[in-house]
Amino acid sequence: MNEAISSWFPGETTLTAADFSVLAGTLVLMFLVGWWGGRGAKNTNDFFLGGRRIPWWAAMLSFIATEISAMTIIGVPATTFRENWGYLQFFIGSAGARILIAFLFIPAFYKYNSTTIYEYLRQRFGPRSQYTATGFFFVTRLLASGVRLMAASVAVSVLLGWHIVPTILLFTIVSVAYISYGGIESVVWTNVLQALTFLGVGVLTIIFLLHRVEGGLPAALQLARDAGKLQMFNWGPNVMEPGFLVKFFSNPNIVWIAILNGFVGSTAAFGTDHEMTQKLLTVETRRESQKTILLSIAGSLLTLLIFVAVGTLLFVFYKQNPGLALPAKLDTIYPHFAATAMPRFLRGAVLTAIVMASIDSPLASLTAVFVNDLYKPLIRKEAAQKHYMKVSRVCVALFAVALAGIAYFFSFFDKMLWLAFKIGGVTYGSLLGVFLLGLLTKRKGDKAAAVAMGVMAAVNASLLLLSESGVLPLGWSWLVIIGTAGTFGLGWALAPALDGEGRTA
Repeated sequence: MNEAISSWFPGETTLTAADFSVLAGTLVLMFLVGWWGGRGAKNTNDFFLGGRRIPWWAAMLSFIATEISAMTIIGVPATTFRENWGYLQFFIGSAGARILIAFLFIPAFYKYNSTTIYEYLRQRFGPRSQYTATGFFFVTRLLASGVRLMAASVAVSVLLGWHIVPTILLFTIVSVAYISYGGIESVVWTNVLQALTFLGVGVLTIIFLLHRVEGGLPAALQLARDAGKLQMFNWGPNVMEPGFLVKFFSNPNIVWIAILNGFVGSTAAFGTDHEMTQKLLTVETRRESQKTILLSIAGSLLTLLIFVAVGTLLFVFYKQNPGLALPAKLDTIYPHFAATAMPRFLRGAVLTAIVMASIDSPLASLTAVFVNDLYKPLIRKEAAQKHYMKVSRVCVALFAVALAGIAYFFSFFDKMLWLAFKIGGVTYGSLLGVFLLGLLTKRKGDKAAAVAMGVMAAVNASLLLLSESGVLPLGWSWLVIIGTAGTFGLGWALAPALDGEGRTA
């Protein structure tokens, strides 16, 4: 027993009492903010939507904090360190996706007064499409969020010198403590603090790196440029080049594919994944919700630029200091740098930023979808609010345990930023396809919509396996595009046969 505990807490850390004081003070502040924000949660409307009384600016910061998470703080610098600024290509499409969601998706969700976005599918098509979409949400969100939790836990374990298991348990306990108390209101207001924390720490890291880089900013830009680290656009192979089609379809970083995938993928992630959309539904009116997502374009771009710059400056720093050891996993380059090169307080601030960006888990959205889309219609249709609140709080704990197990499983994988995207690629296309079928057409067909979603998810899972095994030269970024087009087309075509839907009225 003692040996097991010793292996979990070997005590190999460069953190000092000053670093831990920064983390402890911020966590105490976070709990106070979570308690203050969630004190009004009296019923499920409060617990899942915050009574729609959240200010738009707070919802926007919460949206950004959820979008960014530890995957950005850790994964983006690592990706930029290894590659270049190509990751920003995806944001061009992402910005367009937010505009589409603002004017196509949000009006429909407010028109039907949806608590969860999958309730819209029930009213538009029927229960089969709602339950299928709900199932896809659970699979995608649990797996993708497990990757996010794993990424944060690996980084924090590097800083603390802990084994990954107690680190995962720490995040799990903290998340359950405040989310089970105040629901989405606690989440939103702690997100505000989290967003301000990791943005501030990112700026401080850039300032510190520029101070440590010999020659300052001009030298850093020159060295990064010479190494190709500032390249943003990948124009792909020449049309006349041998093997053009294979190279075109297998490389997800070609600019046209990246922008298209950024558009389609972000539309799916922000418009059909309740983890993101839940924040957009906490404000009072449709217009405020639209303002929230449109202004998130500037906020998200600023955040990405900060952490892309961190990755580039880390490359320059280690290029100028070749004698310094790199971590075994380059995915942890940022926390490794913080642990080995940063002074106290600043090192603690980086730890705090990673912890704060990691604590925002999907527990509130998973619980909202389970209670509203499955438990109420299938298990207890009519019950008191007290009963539903009790079930909700139990669900927060159960989903937390599931996420912890998934995070530990994924701790054995590398290149975690792309892993999260690949997971979403399997089901996001099915979700986006069925929502677009409902929003862009008048076609009905509950059975057809459910079948189309299932078929295309199976197709995408097969394509991903073939691609990862090297059998099929297909980049993962095509999966969402294929799934969206296939689900939309199949749902439309199968409606007459499966639902007797032969009219578009």
